[in-house]
Amino acid sequence: MTQLQRWAIDPFDIVWKNLFDVNSQFSSIENKINYPVDIYETKEGLRFELAVVGLDKEDLDIQTDGDTLRIKHDKEAIDEVEHLYIQRGIAKRSFDLAWKVASKFDLNKLDAILDKGLLIIDIPYSATKAKQIKIK
Repeated sequence: MTQLQRWAIDPFDIVWKNLFDVNSQFSSIENKINYPVDIYETKEGLRFELAVVGLDKEDLDIQTDGDTLRIKHDKEAIDEVEHLYIQRGIAKRSFDLAWKVASKFDLNKLDAILDKGLLIIDIPYSATKAKQIKIK
């Protein structure tokens, strides 16, 4: 018995993601982030957009540590007995998201805005220029 068989990992998954196997040990990044987030690069730098409808800026915790950006929200426990839901479609859940940000972006100068239920975080490009090294 090989190591892969003992761990119940299909060797096919190691070389190539089996797109038809929903129980695969290796999933794409789309399956890992379960919160509505858009991340894209602009002319000025990197932009994160998170849907945080119903949250105030006091409900959100944004931290940087080295090259990591972390955005958290801890949902307060509400009494479910109070509400008799007829339709429940708004996801009111806690989240703790973190990304490693490339060194070409300056996390120390990030700017965060909460606008109409959308948390927008802009991270500008780093001002460091490439340095030419002379060989001695």
